[in-house]
Amino acid sequence: MSDLKTYLTQRCQIIDVALDQCIPSAETRPVSLHKAMRHSVFAGGKRLRPILTLAAAEACGGTIEKAMPSACAVECLHTYSLIHDDLPCMDDDDMRRGVPTCHIVFGEAIALLAGDALQALAFELTAQTPATSRHTAASLVSELARTAGSLHLVGGQVADLEGEQKKLPLDDLRFVHEGKTAALLTTSIKLGAMSADATPEQLQALHDFGMATGLAFQIIDDILDVTQTSEKLGKSAGKDVASEKSTYPALLGLDASRAEAHRLTTAAHDALAIFGEKGTRLRELADYLLNRDY
Repeated sequence: MSDLKTYLTQRCQIIDVALDQCIPSAETRPVSLHKAMRHSVFAGGKRLRPILTLAAAEACGGTIEKAMPSACAVECLHTYSLIHDDLPCMDDDDMRRGVPTCHIVFGEAIALLAGDALQALAFELTAQTPATSRHTAASLVSELARTAGSLHLVGGQVADLEGEQKKLPLDDLRFVHEGKTAALLTTSIKLGAMSADATPEQLQALHDFGMATGLAFQIIDDILDVTQTSEKLGKSAGKDVASEKSTYPALLGLDASRAEAHRLTTAAHDALAIFGEKGTRLRELADYLLNRDY
């Protein structure tokens, strides 16, 4: 675990350097917009999605350098989704990553536009990933666009909003979590693999790994929302209960939810069989996400 902690720290550092280089400085006009973008991107966060991008690239024999544009892209897209998710018209939260949310600091209009700008930047960065024999820049951009749209990220947010104050069937709750969480985590992994010229078989295996890991990740998030403090989480705890949202703990209870997260993580491990030892780091990351406490 100490080796993994060192790995995570080092990966966070190189990703932050790359993000600092690709996001306009706080002195770039319009200053308010770029300050808001940087406030949310550099507020903290575990950089899990870009770390998975780089790990998948290495599992497929690629390099960090070629995967880094896509790694930065998924972090920008993720941060955009958090900014918008926290807006008063959405989940209405005032803390994210341990600091005041973007709209609390900069106002709703600038926060909305900061999210828009980060979303656009994500596609610009993805297009900078060098093409391979199997994967063009267009194919990478298309992968990210499908995930960001109505069938996954945005659609999942809509289903989440419409599910408030309702007891959703488990299949509907899974649809929300797969759209809001698992799809982007999976695409983060696939973009890294595509930068390494992954084969169709490798991409399918990583898709299966990502969806299982992403759903387990969200189940653990739901558990932590009711078992941890806001200070520990870096965001408002108890929001799901307050919003009367369906969650895995609400529908299944804590013990059954933990068991489901463990089952999904086992499935994620199994999906990596074709990678052998090269999949070790991805397996460790799946276990880390399962066992985290914030």
